Amino acid sequence: MSRIGKMPITVPAGVEVKVDAGNVVTVKGPKGTLTRTIHPNMTVKVDGAVVTVERPNDEKVNKSLHGLSRTLLNNMVVGVTEGFKKELEINGVGYRATKEGKKLVMNLGYSHPVTMEENEDITIEVPDQNKIVISGIDKQKVGQFAAEVRGKRPPEPYKGKGIKYTNEVIRHKEGKAGGK
Repeated sequence: MSRIGKMPITVPAGVEVKVDAGNVVTVKGPKGTLTRTIHPNMTVKVDGAVVTVERPNDEKVNKSLHGLSRTLLNNMVVGVTEGFKKELEINGVGYRATKEGKKLVMNLGYSHPVTMEENEDITIEVPDQNKIVISGIDKQKVGQFAAEVRGKRPPEPYKGKGIKYTNEVIRHKEGKAGGK
């Protein structure tokens, strides 16, 4: 039995979980509404304030889907109550970020400023000129947008210049004189 898959999901007060035909799960909470289609092999049961995911048999595919489905549902419940956020740091001389309206404008050492548009699912905050906070209710969209921002100038291994997650550790390499 999947250790993660068999754990029940407790639904906090103010959150409504609804399962429709075709395993379409809708979670409505104080921060918004999320909808996701769960694989048809999985059975999602809502008993009051507890949601459980069950699998039909112990085939490898169903074992894999069991834990995945439970985690996706749990992320939906956490998203509509607390939300998710990713924090990014910008390191480098002259590298900075600002927010202009709904746009994130970054100077990253290129000849032009890099601009990224905030969409309806994501909110961008720039508390400091070298710190970016991306938040939203959908964990996948927050992580994807953060990865796209980081991809504009990933950290390089020699000086550590670039955009990195705050909890990311950059392993530094020695320069060309270090091999002698």
